[in-house]
Amino acid sequence: MRKLHTKGLLMPLLAAFFFIQSSGHAQSANDWSKEKATAWYTSKVWLNGLQATPADVVNYQEFAKQYQANKPAWDKAFAFLRDTDFTRLKIGRYPIDDENVYAIISEGPPREISRSKWEAHHTYNDIHFVVKGKEQIGIMPLANAPVAEEFSDAKDIGFYTIDNGNFYIAEPGNFYIMTTKDAHNPSNKVAGYDGVKKVVVKVKNAQ
Repeated sequence: MRKLHTKGLLMPLLAAFFFIQSSGHAQSANDWSKEKATAWYTSKVWLNGLQATPADVVNYQEFAKQYQANKPAWDKAFAFLRDTDFTRLKIGRYPIDDENVYAIISEGPPREISRSKWEAHHTYNDIHFVVKGKEQIGIMPLANAPVAEEFSDAKDIGFYTIDNGNFYIAEPGNFYIMTTKDAHNPSNKVAGYDGVKKVVVKVKNAQ
């Protein structure tokens, strides 16, 4: 009788333990203060061995949430950047993990900055990684940006007009992450650089 009584008490205790554990995990996946997200980002533990410098211009909280919600996809993205010799690859689209992660390699002359060419995506986050040359890339929060061209679900892109956007230099050795909360304006000319080869890795957004 005593043995049966102990077993009867053990099962509810185990159920309560697993409920607390799962609740704590769900909370930790969503509880990203700016300070916590910044500390995690600057630790660079998420780079997966990639020897390149991530830009500080990023939505720390949103990236932290996206990474934790879809860690295998982000790890594959950074492993692709880490292990690939891009001097051997031609322009085109390269699958990494079906439709979850893929890369687009482009090469050509940069453009002049246009205030109506800020873009944003709904389905994919971006990693912009310059292989050769330099370009200016603008990054600003998407919230309240005036629409320049209606969003295309088929192409996963919309265009916005931003007059006071901030621009940064993208070059080999550093890279920029844009979440779906960011508007960005890539592929703009830097004086003295007439050709740029770059990789954009697309990582599916975690809803």
